Amino acid sequence: MKLNGHVGFDGLPDQLVSKHVQQGFAFNILCIGETGLGKSTIMDSLFNTSFESSPSVHSLPSVKLKAHTYEIQESNVRLKLTIVDTVGYGDQINKEDSFKAIVDYIDAQFDAYLQEELKIKRVLSTYHDSRIHACLYFICPTGHGLKSIDLVCMKKLDSKVNIIPIIAKADTVSKPELQKFKIKIMSELVSNGVQIYQFPTDDETVSEINSSMNSHLPFAVVGSTEFVRIGNKMARARQYPWGTVQVENESHCDFVKLREMLIRTNMEDLREQTHTRHYELYRRVQLEQMGFSDVNSDNKPVSFPETFEQKRQEHLQELQRKDDEMRQMFVIRVKEKEAELKEAEKELHTKFDQLTKQHALEKKRYEETKKQLEEEISSFEMRKTMFAAKQAQSHTLTLGKSKKK
Repeated sequence: MKLNGHVGFDGLPDQLVSKHVQQGFAFNILCIGETGLGKSTIMDSLFNTSFESSPSVHSLPSVKLKAHTYEIQESNVRLKLTIVDTVGYGDQINKEDSFKAIVDYIDAQFDAYLQEELKIKRVLSTYHDSRIHACLYFICPTGHGLKSIDLVCMKKLDSKVNIIPIIAKADTVSKPELQKFKIKIMSELVSNGVQIYQFPTDDETVSEINSSMNSHLPFAVVGSTEFVRIGNKMARARQYPWGTVQVENESHCDFVKLREMLIRTNMEDLREQTHTRHYELYRRVQLEQMGFSDVNSDNKPVSFPETFEQKRQEHLQELQRKDDEMRQMFVIRVKEKEAELKEAEKELHTKFDQLTKQHALEKKRYEETKKQLEEEISSFEMRKTMFAAKQAQSHTLTLGKSKKK
């Protein structure tokens, strides 16, 4: 439909730009790689500053993740940059679970965002989004392909984060060997089913350069904190006895390509991919585990309130079932206790009857013994009386005889 005059909604993009510039942007980078590969140096070189960092030791018993957030500004654009370092990665003898701490950290950031989304009073406009937008995976420049720890870790992470593989300290490998190394790395990633981040080619304005850059993956980079005078200007470089390696010289390394793709061209796409692909996958899995679904058992659309009511009814039924089980268990235990008490009472009655019978027998025996003793006493008294009478009679006769004489 054609308008008859100017309305003004063509200024909407400018409004959006003004609003986002005022709010500022957030970008979070996860650096994975063995200790000493120059992760901190690359970060300093990428953002042309000096971030606070301390050297890591090789004696940590497990992998730890340290996040540092910085407020940086370029022109009138403010960026809240978070750099997450994997301290101690690859330093353990047993590297089997080296990826676990990284996976847990990424899931924890997803979960924090999900919890904020599920709140009744949400403040997503001011919420600090800590989800990882880009994962720079630093590959050791061995020239012999990827290590098993690299393949296992990237395979565990490719569905959770945008992985950009880079070859660290590329100045230690010759150019022919470096090209073969890149081909071997990409071949191993494809054969093991590892999905790395591909720069988007659906936007006509960047499709050509992104297609070209996709063919240069993995980027072979060199970083430096030192500035060397090259001609009339100072440039980041590394000096060797045989010459100087310039960080921003594209004939020396792919650092400029990495910066162009990561920051200048595809930063917003990385943020968007994190939200629309990786976070949505995590959110879907979590909600499905909670029992929520877009369709019912008949494959018909179901609303959130209906799903909630269904889960509520299921929860109430489960509570009722558990209540019935507890009641039945209580009745059974009461009956068992009553049976135990009745058995104990029966035993007591039996014991009481036995004691009563025993007491009656002992009493009867006592009575018989008493009667026998009384009879014996009576007999004894009679005999005693008779004996006394006979003795008195005998004494009388003796006295009579004495008088006659």
